[in-house]
Amino acid sequence: MNAFSRLFWTARAVGWDNLPRRVLQAWRIRSGLLRKRLDPAHFSDEAFAAECDPHLAASVENWRQKATRFFKVPSPQALAAVADDDAWEQSVHRISQAALDGQYLMFGCNTAPLGWPPDFNRDPIHNIQWPVGEHWTRTAHSGPPRDDIKLVWEASRLSLAYYFARAYARSRQECWAVALWQMVDAWIEQNTPQLTVAWGCGQEMSFRLMAALFGAFATLDSPAATPQRLERLTRLAWQTGRHISININQARMQGNNHAISEAAALWTIGLLFGEFNQADLWRQRGAEVIEAEVLRQIYDDGSYVQHSLNYHRVMTDDLLWVLALARINNQPLPPAVADRLKCATQWLAQMVDPVSGHAPNYGPNDGAQVLPLSTCDYTDYRPALQAAWVLTQGRRALPPGPWDEKSLWLMGGDALAAPLEPPARESAFAARDGGYYVLRGRDSWAMTRCHSYRHRPNQADMLHVDLWHKGVNVLRDAGSYLYYSPPPWQHYFLSTAAHNTVEIDGQDQMVKGPRFLWFNWTASHLEQFEATPEGFRCIGSHEGYRRLKDGIIHRRAIERRGDVYEIIDEIGPAGAHEVALHWRLAPLEWRRHGNEWRADVAGDDYRVQIFMPPDMALDSVCGEEGPRPQGWESCYYTQRTPAPTLTVRGRVELPICVRTIVGPQGQIQTMPQEEG
Repeated sequence: MNAFSRLFWTARAVGWDNLPRRVLQAWRIRSGLLRKRLDPAHFSDEAFAAECDPHLAASVENWRQKATRFFKVPSPQALAAVADDDAWEQSVHRISQAALDGQYLMFGCNTAPLGWPPDFNRDPIHNIQWPVGEHWTRTAHSGPPRDDIKLVWEASRLSLAYYFARAYARSRQECWAVALWQMVDAWIEQNTPQLTVAWGCGQEMSFRLMAALFGAFATLDSPAATPQRLERLTRLAWQTGRHISININQARMQGNNHAISEAAALWTIGLLFGEFNQADLWRQRGAEVIEAEVLRQIYDDGSYVQHSLNYHRVMTDDLLWVLALARINNQPLPPAVADRLKCATQWLAQMVDPVSGHAPNYGPNDGAQVLPLSTCDYTDYRPALQAAWVLTQGRRALPPGPWDEKSLWLMGGDALAAPLEPPARESAFAARDGGYYVLRGRDSWAMTRCHSYRHRPNQADMLHVDLWHKGVNVLRDAGSYLYYSPPPWQHYFLSTAAHNTVEIDGQDQMVKGPRFLWFNWTASHLEQFEATPEGFRCIGSHEGYRRLKDGIIHRRAIERRGDVYEIIDEIGPAGAHEVALHWRLAPLEWRRHGNEWRADVAGDDYRVQIFMPPDMALDSVCGEEGPRPQGWESCYYTQRTPAPTLTVRGRVELPICVRTIVGPQGQIQTMPQEEG
């Protein structure tokens, strides 16, 4: 690829509308203007005193008045009603106690040693200290020698505040309020404004402040909430608002959830801290950016610009926070905000498995969960779906369960009394703007992607298929693992080879650019999406391999008959090429019988049958390492585990056809074992 092409694709990847913001940001950084405006002296105690009366900031009465305009703390009885003691012990008390023992929850899954109070400038995964005392513009970036900055940012999100707050609210034990304020004190003490990497991202600052405020209001009646601590937290809120107001261009130039998160925090600070001189300006600016960004980022069909189920949830949580606070304060946001969230929630309802509550591990999944307010696992999307459905529809999408806790915190007991009106799950669902297509049987459903990118892709996965049967994700996505890791792992999880689709000549569907960028974006064509006498059919094709010799096109047809799915892959038009088709399976005890793999899936004798040309080989791998690894998945950020993967591979003369039949044996009709 020549220099002009790289420049074109780089510009397109960052977004034509974002180019002016990126040019401005580059100039602000290189000229030193940004560092000058974010000078630590401008965030000092003296600067704060000029913007807010310190006595008012330390006033317990002032904070109690604010509490009437924040989320109401549920009673112990209400919390006990939505989560039983065993779940609470495992998902709240155990995690909170582990933190006091020095083991801090990371990315919604495992814990890592950070001590107590935590060392917030240490990456506990690699045991690496990050710089303290230097301006973040010099230090806040991933790469050698400190690898992934997310690993030091994670603890500084203060997500543990939600666990301490919930533990205190249900048990009324003072130790949890003490722990929360010790954590906030430690963070403030360790992170002088602008002089640690924790100040290097406005979204991280936003999540941190939201968590600290949630914890503060939940423990406000505790003796641990001293005037001195309230004053320090008020000052942190002002420092956060000042930073975001100066540097929100950094978030907006990315065209993703960073801008929504930062605008949500800016709006919240302006709403709750009227004593700040710029409170009204910040609230107004936050509302303007929220409206502009949801209109830009949420497609008309409700799908999301970042092509990711987890980032869709991040956006949902951000908007739940601001819209719920807006109702409490009778400060409505522009109607477009709730309208777009309603569309996004309707889309999400089609992507959440009705049995398990999980969703496809599709697109970037970096462990982010803005509002961890339930005993459900990180991978369970029902808490977000239920809360967003209640807020936007005035109805509950799901029957009572532990997923109700988020709704209880954000909207009170009335949310749990809302009428039950589950979302309709039709036999087929098409989100054409985002290119998501769902086929649904009685006990199963499949999602595929057929999309011509308008916004930056993250993974080379066109025509990938996710398949679910009775709550089991039978055919699945590999996930993300880490955003920064040594070769070959970082690229593998982004690659075509890590998805349930066809790979040609060992190449990805797109050309990998620097960092998160791809060049030569895939163009796709939906050819058919309609009911058949036996079920439903979806046919699509993509041109990702048209750049190769012979102009290769991959065409995929998915036929659903009952709970059986026949997937037909046609590759052409001509030429000799290396073709590989990958099927990533659930980690079950799969047994091979010729061209068929069998396993027990939720009590059903489940089969995966593959019919292929005679000059192709069929094999399975699980946890294979080397320069081109295969057979891995990552359900949680920083974790990778072996995953059984079927591969059909061979150097063949095109055109060819490969057929895959997936479903319970009781419904699979005898299929002729002929060439695909």
